[in-house]
Amino acid sequence: MANKFFWYELMTSDHAAAEAFYSKVVGWTLTPFPGDGHPYTVVEAGGRGVGGLMPIPEEAAANGAKPCWVGYIHVTDIDAAVAGVKAHGGAVHHGPDMIPTVGRFAVCADPQGAMFNMLQPATQGELPDLPMGTAGGVDWHELHSSDWQAGLAFYKAQFGWSGTGAMDMGPMGTYQFFAMEPVEGDGPCETTAGGMMTDPGASRPYWTFYVHVDDIDAAVGRVKDNGGSILMGPEQVPGGVWVINAVDPQGALFALVGNRKE
Repeated sequence: MANKFFWYELMTSDHAAAEAFYSKVVGWTLTPFPGDGHPYTVVEAGGRGVGGLMPIPEEAAANGAKPCWVGYIHVTDIDAAVAGVKAHGGAVHHGPDMIPTVGRFAVCADPQGAMFNMLQPATQGELPDLPMGTAGGVDWHELHSSDWQAGLAFYKAQFGWSGTGAMDMGPMGTYQFFAMEPVEGDGPCETTAGGMMTDPGASRPYWTFYVHVDDIDAAVGRVKDNGGSILMGPEQVPGGVWVINAVDPQGALFALVGNRKE
């Protein structure tokens, strides 16, 4: 699991409302995390935690932070990883800092400005990978960049990721597939974990994470019924599954992927 996204966290302006929304839309099991008084809710899928929900920290809110999802990349040496981010042209906005009983983390951005976090867990054991298609798990990771080629070069150098082929999207440019591990050539399909593209329409570069649902049309209904908005889709993508991009009631962008019931 080292050098891969493994935890996904929502910073929101309304913690209780986010709990209600995502439990209904995605079906996650919610478990309060025992901490130091700062509310944190672990979301579970496939019998284990996959992420968390938390209020936007006061310092971040004061600096204009808006509700958003951010992914954590597992590292085995946070100090070396932070030095690597800086050496490869990225930025470290916070840390390394300690979360008691959890591990040491840092808030970072790639050279184009897409935010990601890194975490060196306090325990040596690793969470088992969730099989693709697990309801509530993240099936796909997508980087909307100002320069996907430079972005891929950064993640290759920093984390050992690999390109695994590309798709021509016509006027929208190239969609570059990637694996969060070293692979030879284009690599087998089962290693591909996401895609990267240059997105001139994005106000800033960002990562988005596609959460699996069993019925995409039913999920669209739940998004709308619970105050969210659909930005795109359902749209069928290679592989035959359907995706949507949406916004939750507090304004955080999220994405879902799943099949259509016949």
